[in-house]
This record gives sequence, C-alpha cells and structure tokens, in this order.
Amino acid sequence: MIGTGVPGGGTAPSRAGDPADFTAAVTSLQAAAVRADIEVGPIRPPQRLAPYSYAVGAEVRTGEPDDVPTDSSGSAFGRLILLYDPEGHDAWSGTIRLVAYIQVDMEADLATDPMLPEVAWSWLTDALGVPEGENETPASVGRATGQPMLTALGGTVTSTSSVRYGDIAGPPRAHQLELRASWTALDSELDRHLEAFCEVLATAAGLPPTGVTALHSAD
Repeated sequence: MIGTGVPGGGTAPSRAGDPADFTAAVTSLQAAAVRADIEVGPIRPPQRLAPYSYAVGAEVRTGEPDDVPTDSSGSAFGRLILLYDPEGHDAWSGTIRLVAYIQVDMEADLATDPMLPEVAWSWLTDALGVPEGENETPASVGRATGQPMLTALGGTVTSTSSVRYGDIAGPPRAHQLELRASWTALDSELDRHLEAFCEVLATAAGLPPTGVTALHSAD
C-alpha cells in the first residue's frame, strides 16, 4: 500500500490525525488509471515545503518492469509532488499544490527546434484542459468534461544539450527536454491530475496513443 505523507514531508501509513482532504487527495492519486508502459510508484517527497506532502515517480518502461527509483537515470521520467497546507497559502490560491517535473531524452532535430518550448507547454495545457493563454481550467468546463480542476498554473520548459568527452559512458552528444510546472488543485480528486501528468510524459517520450501498437522495421 502506498503510504500517505506526514508533517515534515515524510511518508508513512495513513494516520488518524491526517487531514481528511489530504488523505482523500493521496487516496485519489493511488486510484489513478495509468497506461501499462509507464511505471508509477511512491518516492520520498521533498522536505519542509508544506506541512503535508506526498510524491510519486513515473518512468517509461524500457524493458522488464523494475521498481521506480527515487532518482531515475532513464530516458523519460518524472515526478509529481503533492503539497498540502490546511491553512491555505496565498501564493497558491488554495490548499493543494501540485509540482511536476519531467525529463526526456530528445532527438537532435527536435531538441533544436525553436518551437519546442511552446509545443511542450501545449502538451501540458492540453492534458490539463487549460485553454491557450490561460492558467486555469474554467470550472464549468472541468465539471462537464471530467478534466482536472485547477488554477494558478505556471512553469518553464528547458532544452539542454551535452557533449561527452574521454572515458565516459553514453552517446557523444545528448539532448534533453525538461518541463517544470506547478498548479493549484481546486478539489482533492487528484487521479485526473496524475493521469494528465502521465499523458504528458507519454507524449514527450513519443509513445503511441493508448491502444495503438507501434510498428518496428525488421533488422
């Protein structure tokens, strides 16, 4: 069973003293429906960012399934962190803040495309149901479509390149896309937020849509 967060940022089995909204939020994360080619599991949340916290790691499967590590070195992975402050937070405009991080290896032609940041950000806003140029899901739209209910969305997209020299493993040149974002959930139904997060990870990693099998050329 995935444990819930406790004051101070640790993780532990659910406790009677945990706030009901926080417990419901963690339980809803555990109930998220995630595609089989993405491995999701609990990781240690960051310390002292909020009175209550919880985090999951997600990684695209590349072979036999393994436990999701806290610090992944795979080609496509991410973290989704739940921060909860029962007193509310002015900067959040709410009590539940989600912090997302995704890193994906990219092909050189994609990594150097000047439109990549805009496209990558649109992957996130589309998955969350946020209209272009806005930072929240209209309440009427979210309720009608079952999309995540959120506000105060913000973040950055970074494309990086590295060159390896000497006796070091890996390709001579590597390119990565990093997406960092945070938003405030307007209710404790966070399964839809995690599902949207995994949808962005799948899109960034180039996975085919669910139910579609990728065809590979014979050697």
